[in-house]
Amino acid sequence: MQVDPNYASGLVNSLNTSTLREQQLTTELSSGLRVSSLSDDPVAAGQALLLGSAISQDDSFVQTAASTQSLMQVADSALSSVVTQLTSALSLAVAGNNGTESAADLTSLSQQLAGIRDQVVSLANTSYQGTYIFAGSQGNVQPFTVDSSASPATTAYNGDAEVSTVTTTNGQQIQTGLAGSAVFLAPGADVMTALNNLVADFAGGTVSGSASTDVGVLSAALGNVSQQQSILGSALDRLQSASTYAQTDATNRTAAATALVAADPATVATQLSAAETQNQALMNVMATVEKQSLFSYLQE
Repeated sequence: MQVDPNYASGLVNSLNTSTLREQQLTTELSSGLRVSSLSDDPVAAGQALLLGSAISQDDSFVQTAASTQSLMQVADSALSSVVTQLTSALSLAVAGNNGTESAADLTSLSQQLAGIRDQVVSLANTSYQGTYIFAGSQGNVQPFTVDSSASPATTAYNGDAEVSTVTTTNGQQIQTGLAGSAVFLAPGADVMTALNNLVADFAGGTVSGSASTDVGVLSAALGNVSQQQSILGSALDRLQSASTYAQTDATNRTAAATALVAADPATVATQLSAAETQNQALMNVMATVEKQSLFSYLQE
């Protein structure tokens, strides 16, 4: 009996195909991945790649937001201290301006106001990781310097009016900083000028005629600093919300990407069992064909 060579060749091809399928399923079961290369499923692989890019953007934003939130929290803390200092200064200035303080009391009050001014200047020069947070875009330059050589003293601002922002994953711009000029040098609410003038108003043991005006400016300055802190707090809340959204989005996209390329263990196990059975059957047939071919050869 002669075996059709085409039949034998077909069996070999079928066995090779079955063996490759068995190997593929074994790999899927061990790795847990249905798609490990573009050729496995071009559509799923492409979609997973797009999701991976979006996940990377989310992760990058979350990292940026974390460091930015730390800086904003430092700024918020500094402004809280400024508000406390200005509240004390306003209380002292009002007391000094009521006409009941002695000359010695007024001199002492001036000294206390000078101490508060120096504290406020120090807070206005707060830095975070080597960057001055109230210098606008000039973060490497100390923003405020005081010249006490004249009376009243003067305070110079060495920063600019630029404010930093971050862009969320959906393109939203969020302000992340405050320029020192807007916080401490606002027209009609100039913290530094008000404090310098009030120090001078009471320095001689008498009340200057401009004290009432300077008290009013300090009161306005306190209100402006509180308003600027509120702006920063609102921006911080928005940034935290955007970061939370990005984290959730990354989690959801990761799950979607995993679903695209992941193998179903139960299904793969069933398919692998079937492939192994088919492979064994083909090998049995091949063995039978080889025996028949050898028998036919010996009969010739």
